[in-house]
Amino acid sequence: MYRSKTVDPTSDAELVRRARSGEESAWENLVRHHQESVFRLAYLLLGDPDEAEDVAQETFIRTLRHLDRFDESLPLRPWLLRIASNLSRNRRRAVGRYWNALQKLGRREIKAAPDLDRDDSQLLWQAIRRLKQADQQVIYLRYFLEVPEAEMASILDVARGTVKSRLHRGLNRLRDIVESEFPDLQPGL
Repeated sequence: MYRSKTVDPTSDAELVRRARSGEESAWENLVRHHQESVFRLAYLLLGDPDEAEDVAQETFIRTLRHLDRFDESLPLRPWLLRIASNLSRNRRRAVGRYWNALQKLGRREIKAAPDLDRDDSQLLWQAIRRLKQADQQVIYLRYFLEVPEAEMASILDVARGTVKSRLHRGLNRLRDIVESEFPDLQPGL
């Protein structure tokens, strides 16, 4: 699993310039600075650490291949997270039937064993997994990765107002799921 590193966003532009000129240590520093965020987003979207690691690696491979297209005046993190988000979405789409079967199985297991001893965070995780991927994505970005709305807009390639409305609708859908399927969570929400 990836370790957290303190990120100095002002150094990204310089590291990108140096990496473009072939300096391997600059590229390694960029990866080290951003690998945790990329992995976490992929993991939140895919729910599997191995799949998330594959997506994280592919994100950095694609980034390196296309580093010349990156606008240094912009922060690097939203660009990386957009790539990771797109790769995660494509991976989920490719295994859609399998994914749907697992979700159905998970729902049956939860209904079959309603009095399992689970803490609130596990129940909340299950509730979020009931949402459509687009709703999961905005909730993960905002509340799990603590990405500001302006960065979310860049990652999702939409207007900031669209981010706000998607987040609002996603939270409303989550609230509906909690009320109907996870009533024990309601007092905490």
